[in-house]
Amino acid sequence: MTKSKPCLARDFCQIGGMIARLTALALGFLGLAALRGQFDLLLLNGLGPKLWQLAGFFTILTNALLVIHLLAIAKDWKIPPSRAAGLLLSILMVGAVYHLVLAGLWAPQGAAWWVDQGLHSAMPLGYLLWWLAFAPKTLRWSDLPTWLLWPAAYAAYALTRGALTGFWPYPFLNADALGWPQVALNCAGLLLAFVALGAAILTLARRLQARPS
Repeated sequence: MTKSKPCLARDFCQIGGMIARLTALALGFLGLAALRGQFDLLLLNGLGPKLWQLAGFFTILTNALLVIHLLAIAKDWKIPPSRAAGLLLSILMVGAVYHLVLAGLWAPQGAAWWVDQGLHSAMPLGYLLWWLAFAPKTLRWSDLPTWLLWPAAYAAYALTRGALTGFWPYPFLNADALGWPQVALNCAGLLLAFVALGAAILTLARRLQARPS
């Protein structure tokens, strides 16, 4: 009788780990399908031009990063708490910016609608649920600045690419149309949004950690 409780707890941990890996695998495949769908929908010839076009978008790059991590988790890689939360911040911002700012600018139909929802709705929501259920949540406030490195690096890359090529992935980054001062204000607003959402994630994680098990 004295050994039954530890064994039972170990069994539950093993089952929970298996569910976490299986759901990560399913979510990873969903992301792959959405990315492949977006690739196929591009009206460009050749692998290189299509990849170069896709590589301009924060949505695509963030979803690709998330898929890589999810498939690694499915193979039993233990994701660090700060990495898991940083990915959550970026993918939630993908969904928030799209639905609050960009969704009204176009009306995709058919396969394009499904791909659009996969990248901007299903992946953010699915990963949020996975993070809530399975991700380690031992976070510190000092983690927040590291989460901002990825969007900051993307912004620098996107603006440099736009200045050199004239390709602006999002209208709020279009310096040709808006001017650099307005783009700088837009980037500052996005930074504040990232910080606010990151603080919310940290607060939620700390409260979940504080709950009695």
